[in-house]
Amino acid sequence: MSGPGAGFEYPPKEVSWLKRDALLFAASIGCTSDELQFLFEPDPNFSVFPTYPVVLPFKIDAQEVIDFYAAQKAIKIPGVPEFDARRVVDGQRLVQFLKPLPRPRPAKRPPGHRGRDADGPGRGRLRRRLLARHRQRLLRGAGQLGRAQGPATENFPPPKGKKPDVVFEDQTTPQTALLYRLNGDYNPLHAHPEPGKKMGFGGAIVHGLYSFNSSCHGLLQKLGGSDPKNIKEFQARFASPVKPGDKLVTQAWRTGEMKGEWEEIRFVTSVEGGKVCLSNGRALMKVVGEAKSKL
Repeated sequence: MSGPGAGFEYPPKEVSWLKRDALLFAASIGCTSDELQFLFEPDPNFSVFPTYPVVLPFKIDAQEVIDFYAAQKAIKIPGVPEFDARRVVDGQRLVQFLKPLPRPRPAKRPPGHRGRDADGPGRGRLRRRLLARHRQRLLRGAGQLGRAQGPATENFPPPKGKKPDVVFEDQTTPQTALLYRLNGDYNPLHAHPEPGKKMGFGGAIVHGLYSFNSSCHGLLQKLGGSDPKNIKEFQARFASPVKPGDKLVTQAWRTGEMKGEWEEIRFVTSVEGGKVCLSNGRALMKVVGEAKSKL
């Protein structure tokens, strides 16, 4: 492979999060009161929701609001035009879960210590530990999500002629994106109408990663018993924008195809009465409990 930017690797960055960050993420993607393992830190099974790593490239280790556009320009790739975050949206994401994210733990302090610890209380950190693998494909342009950048990817359409095994809904509100952005993705496109108007969307749109994460939550809740250990891989392609207030409807199919102990699940998420917003949906899961007996 040759050409501008070929072989360039972004420098590694240390990322961190607090228990509060994990709780906020879970609440913002729709985790419910019967899933206290994601929402109540004293729970004996307290866990960070498995897709949380997708926000860490935005958040890094910040605990304050950041300038999204400036952050996206912070690293320049030799020979490649400057990245313009005002003209780029997500195209596709794939997350592979290799190990559970560590739970933030209180920093240890020696007796009599009154100073401030570098890690702070209850902070989780990653230092070159491979816990998840995350791939992203971008779209450049405007309107109907523009033009894909990068090589073609494999397609995973729903099984033909088969009714979905699971259907679930997610009603967004005008506040959905305003809450989700507090996870660290402060792109003005999802908060103020002007960027969306310039890109041809007519106003603010909901984060594609909100739809991505909320659909993963629904699948894990309906098929995996809300247990992070029951999902191995999750991916989707961003097909069209979601407006605040849209209702999302996800249809999922069990294929019966096994990758070792993991069953391939395919899914599509659409705006009710409208277009598909997440296509090419695929997850590797262990179907358990009541869902397994019903299906």
